[in-house]
Amino acid sequence: MVEFGGWHMPVQYGPILDEVRCVREKVGLFDLSHMGRLRLTGADRISALDKIVTTFVGRIPVDSIRYGLICQEDGGALDDILVYRGEEDVFLVVNASNTERDVAWLKEHLAGANVSLEDQTEELAMLALQGQDSVATLQTVVEDLDLLTIGYYKSGFGTLCGLPNVRVSRTGYTGEDGFEIYFDSGESERVWNALMEAGAQYGLKPIGLGARDTLRLEAGMSLYGHEINETRNPIEAGLSFGISFHEDKGDWIGRDALAQIKASPTNKLVGVSTDGKRAPREGYPVMSGDEQIGVICSGAISPTLSKNIGTAYVPLAFSEAGTKVQMDLRGKRQDLTVTDLPFYSRKR
Repeated sequence: MVEFGGWHMPVQYGPILDEVRCVREKVGLFDLSHMGRLRLTGADRISALDKIVTTFVGRIPVDSIRYGLICQEDGGALDDILVYRGEEDVFLVVNASNTERDVAWLKEHLAGANVSLEDQTEELAMLALQGQDSVATLQTVVEDLDLLTIGYYKSGFGTLCGLPNVRVSRTGYTGEDGFEIYFDSGESERVWNALMEAGAQYGLKPIGLGARDTLRLEAGMSLYGHEINETRNPIEAGLSFGISFHEDKGDWIGRDALAQIKASPTNKLVGVSTDGKRAPREGYPVMSGDEQIGVICSGAISPTLSKNIGTAYVPLAFSEAGTKVQMDLRGKRQDLTVTDLPFYSRKR
């Protein structure tokens, strides 16, 4: 157990690599209650939010979800978020370490609009099931909702363990199929135990932060504070799918800066892999000859790929897959090969 974003969180329940394999081959249960959960209501909730976030909230269909970001005027990312469009509200999931700052930023830029912002982080628990047997496991304890009717990046409501009106979504941060559930935090232990019992026949195991980090890295998904932050922009991070420059969206914070970067990027987030003994780790310099051309953002041992992998920002001239570079380990060099992201994509 470690401190993480102001929460006491499990790094691992068992061997991290075994937890990764469990999610890839069976199903894993995650406690994600550290993530921030915000609810916006009021007549201006959509138009006001469209001036703050990068995704086009006004074009999200009801019961659908979109990835987006909150950016500064210079295009630097303050956070990456999920935006849930409901009939009467907009629900946001934000990063744990950024929740307090996000709330303050939203309140500042929503001022004067007919919008009410409610921080539901404490009152709502958030659990996730990820893996090929997630549908079968979760359906055992869900009534009034056929999980097969919920498409990818969609959401619905059902009765979970006898609790009515529970929000169920199908997104995920592992590269596998899976679901998130949001419910009264006072019921956390009971629901957790019910899911563990329901998934026992499928080999369900609890999964910690260590395995989650490896899973998302294999799937090429950015982590705030590593691949993206206030000094990194989402264009060069490969997150353009979460950014809308549509004229109907109008102006929003960071739009002009990101449009300029899109027209003339200088760096690119790439994958790197190595057959060497040492896994890439955050902060290791990336070298080409005697020149440092980048720095490792994230790295891990990948049990799925049976090699060591990582991410790094490099100049465009070094970003083509197959390019050979090196990482510096306190004066010692280890060869790296630039790789397209993601490293892993499940068969659908």
